[in-house]
Amino acid sequence: MPPVQAVTSALRQYAVFSGRATRSELWWFFGAYFAAAVVASVVDSVLFVGVLGVPVTPLTLLVIAASVVPMLSVTVRRLHDSGRSGTYYFMGFIPLAGPVLLLIALCAPSNPLPNPYGAPRRGVVADLALHHGF
Repeated sequence: MPPVQAVTSALRQYAVFSGRATRSELWWFFGAYFAAAVVASVVDSVLFVGVLGVPVTPLTLLVIAASVVPMLSVTVRRLHDSGRSGTYYFMGFIPLAGPVLLLIALCAPSNPLPNPYGAPRRGVVADLALHHGF
């Protein structure tokens, strides 16, 4: 999925926790979020200086607050795409190993068959077939 399509797909499904999301949808959305947070942080550091030189970051906080729900929903849908329950998200809260295990789960390939969370996105099966020479 191209970057713009991936980001718009994630934003269109702002609070949809059912269904599936491809790896590209998750990672392009995460990249766009990260870029927006960096830009907001730079703008904050230029425009806002708090008391005693402690920076105030209203734009960065706004970007973070606005992205919590869509980031959570696209992550849950990505877990669904690989055949896992959205509750795997909580694995990230386990100290040390949890974030690594969650990252591995998020990087897992899409399940090419329909699963309890829905059918794969159009093109995923064709991509897998081409990749594996079918």
